[in-house]
Amino acid sequence: MSPSTQERQPTRNPLIFAWRFICRINMTIWIFVAMAVGILVGWLAPSFAKELKPVANIFITMIKCLIVPLIFATLSVGIAGHGDDLKRIGRLALKSIVYFEVVTTIALAIGLITVNVLRPGDGVDLKGASTAEGIKYANTSITVQGVLDHIITESFFKSASDNTVLQIVFCSIMFSLGMVKATSTESRVVMLKWLQSLSDIMFAVTGLVMNFAPIGIGASMAYTVGSSGISVLVNLGKLVGSLYLALIIFVLLVFVPVMLLCRLPIRGFLRAVGQPALVAFSTASSEAALPKAMENMEAFGVPKKIVAFVMPTGYSFNLDGSTLYLAMASIFAAQAGGISMPVGQQLLMMLTLMLTSKGVAAVPRASLVILAGALKSFELPLESVAVILGVDALMDMGRTTVNLVGNCLATAVMAKWEGEFRQDHIPHNTDEEKNVESTYESKSH
Repeated sequence: MSPSTQERQPTRNPLIFAWRFICRINMTIWIFVAMAVGILVGWLAPSFAKELKPVANIFITMIKCLIVPLIFATLSVGIAGHGDDLKRIGRLALKSIVYFEVVTTIALAIGLITVNVLRPGDGVDLKGASTAEGIKYANTSITVQGVLDHIITESFFKSASDNTVLQIVFCSIMFSLGMVKATSTESRVVMLKWLQSLSDIMFAVTGLVMNFAPIGIGASMAYTVGSSGISVLVNLGKLVGSLYLALIIFVLLVFVPVMLLCRLPIRGFLRAVGQPALVAFSTASSEAALPKAMENMEAFGVPKKIVAFVMPTGYSFNLDGSTLYLAMASIFAAQAGGISMPVGQQLLMMLTLMLTSKGVAAVPRASLVILAGALKSFELPLESVAVILGVDALMDMGRTTVNLVGNCLATAVMAKWEGEFRQDHIPHNTDEEKNVESTYESKSH
């Protein structure tokens, strides 16, 4: 056999075949693998798993540093670049708020029905549980002034350093409206080009950071399982199981019908939210999934200005999973304390939760703050907060995922409502195929 013939034959080195196979695995599969490995590490080596928290924090911190420039640039370009005025923005805001209120009310109803039917609090022993945690969260008062402080800021740079999403949205809207009203066309064009360049670069940086996702997600899962342990699931498994069942029911009874009514392609939507949902579930952080979710929804066919406005706003006003959790946790506290609550009192508590849960996403452990405040107002045992804390991390993973998917769906619904959904832009290929196609197109041009 001649040397030239040997060169044309494909190599049979198993290491090369293995490497090529690994390179063809997309990011979503790697995240699934990392989650499985993380669960095993947390279960089999809990002491070691607890030491992995800094690794998980690195990934979340890197993602958080992208949020401010990404939202500011994307929303400003989306509004000013299309010449939107106050009337159009106001219409989109009104539609979004109406949608958010309807969906979160349904979430409260499903949570209330589920907790009354399954009664996960029956038989839970609150003796020995401390009231210190409940008192600490209950003393964190939520007022109208506090909610306004989370919307309007006295310093953009302070809001940026604190990653206060709703304040960044407010500043972005004001800045973009200023560009629309600017008398100098040249100034507006120069600023729009700069912001568009910033937006493009930030999405590219998001892609780089997402390469670290499997490592960060695996470490996060290991830490969560290692810290909570299996014993906690055994003791409060009914509460955790009831919450996840209610979340599944909510998705099937609300999200799926909404997609069908709006004639959204379900398979395309699932592909768009799949990877961000895995990030949200494994890290229990909506912020960690925000940049990738915004990028995927824009690729799904939602205009940039709608994604940039609706999704960050929904992070404070459209917390479907958290609202459902609050409904269940509050009645769970009554059941665990052996307190029988009439239907009227339960409905009054749900109304209180619906009002107090809006616009407080920037409050640390906002769900527990709202829960403890409601328990104190209705004279329910604060010891239940300490009990719930044992499995709060596991429940937070589920409710955060539903929050994320709900906000992604809200952007698509608003795009359909506004008649601006671009169905021809729905991606049908994998990330690797899109990269190959974009490379080929750039070379051909």
